[in-house]
Amino acid sequence: MEVLKVMAQPVIRRMLVLGAVAALATGLAVGLAVAEIPGANATAGTPGTTSGTTLSGAAARSGRYFGTAVTASKLGDPAYTTIANREFDMVTPENEMKLDATEPRQGQFVFTNADRIFNWAVENGKRVRGHTLLWHAAQPGWLQSLSGSALRQAMIDHIDGVMTHYKGRIYAWDVVNEAFADGTGARRNSNFQHTGDDWIEVAFRTARAADPAAKLCYNDYNIENWTWAKTQSVYAMVKDFTDRGVPIDCVGFQAHFGSGNPYDGDFRTTLRNFAALGVDVQITELDVQGAPAATYAAVVADCLAVPRCAGITVWGVRDPDSWRSSDTPLLFDGNGEKKAAYTAVLDALNAAVPGASPSPARSPGRHCTRPSPRARNGTPWGATIRHHGHCGHR
Repeated sequence: MEVLKVMAQPVIRRMLVLGAVAALATGLAVGLAVAEIPGANATAGTPGTTSGTTLSGAAARSGRYFGTAVTASKLGDPAYTTIANREFDMVTPENEMKLDATEPRQGQFVFTNADRIFNWAVENGKRVRGHTLLWHAAQPGWLQSLSGSALRQAMIDHIDGVMTHYKGRIYAWDVVNEAFADGTGARRNSNFQHTGDDWIEVAFRTARAADPAAKLCYNDYNIENWTWAKTQSVYAMVKDFTDRGVPIDCVGFQAHFGSGNPYDGDFRTTLRNFAALGVDVQITELDVQGAPAATYAAVVADCLAVPRCAGITVWGVRDPDSWRSSDTPLLFDGNGEKKAAYTAVLDALNAAVPGASPSPARSPGRHCTRPSPRARNGTPWGATIRHHGHCGHR
């Protein structure tokens, strides 16, 4: 009956009504699309001219994010969540999205704790980095018992299962974590590596098919120093991928600095050289032994100097929350008080020239190439795996 009424009106009224309906439909469609994207309505990451009073607010002046690692078991701690919610606009689950947590039995996925973090982040207007799909550690027993084609298929199925669960809702995934050995920079002697040299490429191609919207990252430690062999090996892989059109959107630099892996101004060179390949660079797990303010400020300045440095994530909220808590490496102390390093980081972020986002929308197949640098040997920091995914002391 409503259609007949409209048809009975003069032509001009019919055009106005139909135009209004079309506009309403378009508005609803856009609204629904935005609602499906976590953090789409958040203001974080929007360039501005006023100084930020929080880490994420200050980072947003230049279109960058400032995030933290979050642990599900601490979401019931009001002191913890108050700081995390106030200061950060990007969340990385510390352990809850790793293989042993999400697929403890083959083909049986468990997302209870991962979803708890994800939902908390989204409810508070934050985006989420997925960490990590494939890693040589934190593997359930059933996976460790596989080899050859069975392991390769399990690897593919795991990527599909996890990424499908979060499809269209994760900002970026650490698809592969720590696949290169310290010292020599050779491929790590892992069970995944034993399935063939192409396993990393297969992982990235599988990830792109599973969720075309997510940024796909390779993540590693001890690749901050441009002169180290491990850095050169990762660079060579990323260059090969971009040359051949293998889908890779970003490289994550864990940046766990300490006595065995001291910060060096060479880090900025590394970030620039990787970004020149046409990928984003992200500082993904930043912490610094003793939390010296000058070092934290320098790391932030390095990111700000590279247009494609999309953002920084510190690996924990307060010192006691850190996997290396005895090093007091974070921006907040055990009482939740801001340390000198916090002020240094905030000031450095606010010193940035306001501008557009350094991280353009993902563009598959958009690559550039640069001459491969000369590889040189280095002696990087030794690693432990007790903290589920990051380097430790020798």
